[in-house]
Amino acid sequence: MVFVSVGDPVGTGLVASLARPGANVTGTSAGTIEVAGKSVELIRELLPSARRLAVLANAVDPFTPSYLVAVGDSARSLGIDMEPFMVRPAEPFEAAFEAMVSKGSQALVVQGSLVRADAADLALKHRLPAISSPSIWPRAGGLLSYSADFGAMLREVAAYVDRLLKGAKAADLPVSFPTTFERIVNLKTANALGLTIPPTILSRAGEVIS
Repeated sequence: MVFVSVGDPVGTGLVASLARPGANVTGTSAGTIEVAGKSVELIRELLPSARRLAVLANAVDPFTPSYLVAVGDSARSLGIDMEPFMVRPAEPFEAAFEAMVSKGSQALVVQGSLVRADAADLALKHRLPAISSPSIWPRAGGLLSYSADFGAMLREVAAYVDRLLKGAKAADLPVSFPTTFERIVNLKTANALGLTIPPTILSRAGEVIS
């Protein structure tokens, strides 16, 4: 078995370690733990005065505990208070967004498995600058995405499949970790929120939606 873009293959029990998967399975990690921490850093870069961060988190995703630890650790290191708001993917999100606003949240990180167009609409409605990992987030109206380069991960998987077909064992192929990451910025959303995107973020963006 070869997997693609798994958030935390060790933490969720898919493999024993990245270096030695230890079973008939290998593939590519999305580096989502590292991405989660970087998302908080981007919030700080966007909103230097922000002190309260909401996280829209998936109540039924086995990756969620690791994800929240990563976001929480990064937030604490930057002097930001983080509070998770747990939801199920199929349920309405309106109540969670209302709770965020009532508790004074100034920005939002959306777990990747919860990205929906209505979540982007709600973030804009409640005037919460929001970051997530999938590239579909800013294309659906979210402010900013930051993630591993999915195309590069697919090419890596193709190379793994080729090696397996030539006789290699999955247990002997280390899980590949991403080396390239991409940012997409939605300037329309930034303008609607009254935000100026720092040049340091724009200059590193792979795509700017305007």
